[in-house]
Amino acid sequence: MSLASTTHAIQFDQNGGPDVLQWREVAIGMPGTGEVRIKHHAIGLNFIDIYFRSGVYPAPAFPSGIGFEAAGVVEAVGEGVTVVAVGDRVAYGQGPLGAYSESRVMPVAQVVKLPDAVRFEQGAAMMLKGMTVEYLFNRTYPLKAGETILFHAAAGGVGLIACQWARALGVKLIGTVSSPEKAALAKAHGAWETIDYSKEDVAKRVLELTDGKKLPVVYDGVGKSTWLSSLDSLQNRGLMVSFGNASGGVDGVNLGILAAKGSLYVTRPTLGTHVATRTLLEQTSAHLFQMVGDGKVKIDINRRYALKDAAQAQIDLAGRGTTGTGILLP
Repeated sequence: MSLASTTHAIQFDQNGGPDVLQWREVAIGMPGTGEVRIKHHAIGLNFIDIYFRSGVYPAPAFPSGIGFEAAGVVEAVGEGVTVVAVGDRVAYGQGPLGAYSESRVMPVAQVVKLPDAVRFEQGAAMMLKGMTVEYLFNRTYPLKAGETILFHAAAGGVGLIACQWARALGVKLIGTVSSPEKAALAKAHGAWETIDYSKEDVAKRVLELTDGKKLPVVYDGVGKSTWLSSLDSLQNRGLMVSFGNASGGVDGVNLGILAAKGSLYVTRPTLGTHVATRTLLEQTSAHLFQMVGDGKVKIDINRRYALKDAAQAQIDLAGRGTTGTGILLP
């Protein structure tokens, strides 16, 4: 089969606002040893993409591709590749930057087969977010039925998966939101209670909802603006899981605050370290696929953008007025 030598992709030459994202025709080669070439059918849209564009996280080099998550069909395989074959439906949620593209070559180590029951759009929308919830709930702090937890940004893409997953585990999830509409959405997806952080004191409301007991764990993907309210919501020796920086990074922290607030624990996990081996990746993705296949977690996509409109997609995402999950379509 003859494959094209060029494709279209979003690239950027310097860090900055959405305007640095450029729609370009770029060269694409054949896969080398341990690599596959994938024709994308749908691409995930995630806040971490904004971190790389803006410079919160450094791009390896310029010009740089962008994006971590997509689903499509294998067009070609390199030497030594045995876990997938040409024509296989696949998805990924980790790997080198470059998912914002029509086609790409990438290491097969980050790629898994997509079950027939999962559509391309679902696959692109859930790999990074869904595997994040999987490791947060099963490994960072293994949740048990009957526990009560706090999850920030409960109406976002990760949050709505978390609401459903928690309900399936028999866990009471308190979700923070910024509007009545987002509160209703989070509850419809399984949140036990919600707190409107634009009007309510989060820690005070947690105290009321737990009859003064507070919580064993808080999952915080927001960062700077929620740091103190998260700590104030924890029981003695509770765990603060800071897994994102949507409002900016947490810095200048005096460790003494952890002692003052009850011998607290803090961790800053990433998905990459939880799927660092092929075995871990397959276990994590298989658990996610099972949750979706069993109907315990539904992936709702409510925003679709043409790939070339990636800048607008990021503007909408950064505005934090969005709910659920968005994707890019080549």
